[in-house]
Amino acid sequence: MRYLLDYQEGERVVGFCLVKSKEAGVASNQSEYLNLELGDRSGTIMAKLWDVNAEIKEAIQVKAVVKIDAVVQSYRGKKQLVIQRIRPASPADEVVMESLIPISPIPPGELWGKLESVIHSLQSKTLQAILLEAISDSEIGERLRQYPAGVKMHHNYYHGLLEHIVSLLTAAERLLPLYPQVDRDVLYATCILHDIGKLYELSDPIAPDYTTPGQLIGHLVMGVEIVTGICRKLGIPLGDAEVLHLKHCILSHHGEVENGWGSAVSGKTPTAVLFHYLDQIDSKMNAIGQTLSDMGEEEWEYANVLRRKVWRGY
Repeated sequence: MRYLLDYQEGERVVGFCLVKSKEAGVASNQSEYLNLELGDRSGTIMAKLWDVNAEIKEAIQVKAVVKIDAVVQSYRGKKQLVIQRIRPASPADEVVMESLIPISPIPPGELWGKLESVIHSLQSKTLQAILLEAISDSEIGERLRQYPAGVKMHHNYYHGLLEHIVSLLTAAERLLPLYPQVDRDVLYATCILHDIGKLYELSDPIAPDYTTPGQLIGHLVMGVEIVTGICRKLGIPLGDAEVLHLKHCILSHHGEVENGWGSAVSGKTPTAVLFHYLDQIDSKMNAIGQTLSDMGEEEWEYANVLRRKVWRGY
């Protein structure tokens, strides 16, 4: 099976894809057109649909599955689609949703097994209880197996957040012997819960956008609210030292407040400081890896996560 990014300039594309974004415009001849961002498992590509009418504009909505007949063209050095025909998918098409969205290359069952193994290895019964309660919650557990870690920046694919968590746990496990001043159990708990608020900051795992609570509160504070709710349910004192430390690591994991990256407080413990840098390494390396894999034959490409071009000439 071929996906959107498998096609080369001049080739015809006939198949199903997901509408990720839609923007209407007016051409010089006063006819309307649509700029669409279309996606499937291979990634996303921009597409142009000329001479649209009101019926088409209404039928083609963001998050809709559509069938297209298009031609690949090159525009400013990048591939784009020029759509000849388009229609919404119907139930009779029996489209498999997993074919329409990027997905982690690591099976979710394998990732979940690693997650549970780490939780059961904790010496702290308090943190272990909080984590087991979190992942046993049916809604949290289901979302954690599906949601990306973000809309665009890193691990932005199906069960990408779970992959990010396990990657952090692996990195933490390897670095802990070098830094005995770091609290092992709090570090592991932070790896697992630092982005738990994203399960509610983001709208869905298929074509995620930011929810109203996500925009007004943000996932760091939402994550701490989840931890607080679990502690109250389990009767764990909110003043417990490990609970306070875990919350501090969550609230500070975007780095120093002065950076303006969203932390509520700057890291004040070795564990909080180390986790911030672990998170930075994993998120940025994933994003750069995606940029490099999407570059094709290009030597340079702009990486949004770094806000600069990256080189693949080595």
